[in-house]
Amino acid sequence: MDAESLLLSLELASGSGQGLSPDRRASLLTSLMLVKRDYRYDRVLFWGRILGLVADYYIAQGLSEDQLAPRKTLYSLNCMEWSLLPPATDEMMVQTSVVKGRFTGDPSHEYEHTELQKVNDGEKVFEEEVVVQIKEETRLVSIIDQIDKAVSVIPRGALFKTPFGPVHVNRTFEGLSLSQAKKLSSYFHFREPVELKNKTLLEKADLDPSLDFLDSLEHDIPKAEIHRGSIQGNWQDPALPWPAAMT
Repeated sequence: MDAESLLLSLELASGSGQGLSPDRRASLLTSLMLVKRDYRYDRVLFWGRILGLVADYYIAQGLSEDQLAPRKTLYSLNCMEWSLLPPATDEMMVQTSVVKGRFTGDPSHEYEHTELQKVNDGEKVFEEEVVVQIKEETRLVSIIDQIDKAVSVIPRGALFKTPFGPVHVNRTFEGLSLSQAKKLSSYFHFREPVELKNKTLLEKADLDPSLDFLDSLEHDIPKAEIHRGSIQGNWQDPALPWPAAMT
């Protein structure tokens, strides 16, 4: 949800039965405008809310003028004070993959995981149990990144790529027609393309390079079942990150 049209977007999303209180909406609208100004972002998106046992995480993302440049992710526990999250790494993904269940709502909370590690003692090699501690903030970074890569989606034509490379918002885009909106080929993953790079020149012949520069949803195969639970705005279970991200 774009911060500049946040109130309207929240009204449209509230049809699912989940929404934000009037004071939360007002706090979000004001604070996200301040985030945009202070961090000098071109756009700020309200990503959604991740429910926790003691508190909820409100997630926002800042975009630069090039819409496909790495996004900055921030979180807040009160919709007023925002903290910047570090970029996700492969090490984070592996480390947090063993954590299951609900978020606590405390970024400093540490999960404990016992794993076997090989230890060399001279010529002997044996396995030893080691307790690994994983911070919830690290898990938060990992889950958000997985969700973004899996299902952050935009309609075809909402962005356009210039001949020089940068991707910008298409100010003339007025939405998809009814017939186009029914087609999966009219929607793209809002991330760097992966499948597009593997297509042959013949397959790319009919594509418009200014509009068709991302991976289409047309041939996607879901990797997880839908479960209700603890993530609002994007998905419902932190153990199964597969939502339709709001952009």
